[in-house]
Amino acid sequence: MTSLPTLAALAADLDAGRTTARKLVDQCLANIADQSGEGARAFIHVDAEAAIEAAEAMDRLREAKAAPSPFAGIPVSIKDLFDIRGQVTRAGSRALDDNPPAEIDAPAVARLRRAGFVVIGRTNMTEFAFSGIGINPHYGTPKGAWQRQVGHVPGGSSAGAAVSVADGMAHGALGTDTGGSCRIPAAYNGIVGFKPMQRRVPLDGAVPLSFSLDSIGPLARSVACCATMDAVLADEPLQSLHPRSVAGMRLAVPTTVALDELDDAVAAAFERALERLANNGALIERIEVPEFLDIAPMSAKGGFAAAESYAWHRYLIVAHGDVYDPRVRDRILRGESQSAADYVDLIHARKSLIARAGVRIAPYDALVLPTTANTPPTIAEMADDKAFTKANLRALRNCTLINMIDGCAISLPCHRDGEVPVGLMLAGIGGSDRRIFQLAAGMEDIIRG
Repeated sequence: MTSLPTLAALAADLDAGRTTARKLVDQCLANIADQSGEGARAFIHVDAEAAIEAAEAMDRLREAKAAPSPFAGIPVSIKDLFDIRGQVTRAGSRALDDNPPAEIDAPAVARLRRAGFVVIGRTNMTEFAFSGIGINPHYGTPKGAWQRQVGHVPGGSSAGAAVSVADGMAHGALGTDTGGSCRIPAAYNGIVGFKPMQRRVPLDGAVPLSFSLDSIGPLARSVACCATMDAVLADEPLQSLHPRSVAGMRLAVPTTVALDELDDAVAAAFERALERLANNGALIERIEVPEFLDIAPMSAKGGFAAAESYAWHRYLIVAHGDVYDPRVRDRILRGESQSAADYVDLIHARKSLIARAGVRIAPYDALVLPTTANTPPTIAEMADDKAFTKANLRALRNCTLINMIDGCAISLPCHRDGEVPVGLMLAGIGGSDRRIFQLAAGMEDIIRG
């Protein structure tokens, strides 16, 4: 999947004395500082001194046989949406520059630290997480891993998070996912991204986009890497991940909405992955999911994201609206025109959607669908507002289906080496997180053939 090491490989090297936490941090810092790389755009802030001190502390604890976990000392990046004690949380914006530094870590950050992971820095993101493309006019836009000399978008909103992992500037990343913000950048950069059931990880200490849809998840290099980070984030015991055999898997391909207007490369990679799964014994059924047709009308006035983000931003926009990315500000302001009745209708409609979709999906182990309808466009193309809007909607569409039904999902690379990155999404109803990891672990090598 990648020549860079997995968390398990790094843990084994640390345990055997083949490397140290200090060496891992030094290498990540060197990769960030490389003038020919994307570190200056992937990161908003790098706290090298604190990372080195934490790494050396983990090395001493490991020498004393007191490391808090096998992963102690491994560097990870944190999306700029999260509070880190002593730092200002800017959420990829300039509108929060005057905010005081956070007094405590967000629970998600604190749990990673408690397991011994080393925070290497804060990653760049779409301002206030409001786009699936990853453009940021304030801090620059990191180029995605595909054809870097051309300059393709990294995907958003966890843009720097994905690039940090793909480029060896961190070995895992903390992201958020409201409509695909872990899975889209993972798909665009050829790595793995996981969106858990929303209630799995506390949202405290993270700037909200939509408190009804926001989820906190990892981006990493393998299914097992994401499963490890997810267990830490969910405050669950670390346990081995046992892959499910592909033979006998019952997988449903939703033909409603999810397969519409796919780029040729996406369609080809997805169908090839399905063929390989079927050849290995998976039972694949193409089904209609008419519930998915309800989602676009529910979002016609901006949906939950516009309504709930406007509630959070309405005073900040009055004070600092001139420094917002205009595209982000305009999307937030759509919430101003929604009435209380509109919002109540939306809540009831989603409750019904979740119940009906759950019944539809229940007979299957998981849904399988393309993560995005498109491949990553170039950064230059996104200067045009119409092109940006179209690309953004196509990037978000399939992932949003799962957020709206309160499900969990993982994006796996399914392209061949040298091809444009394409993600395959495996999704289930809320609470099926562990099963999704087991299924994904069983198929991740098969679908890359």
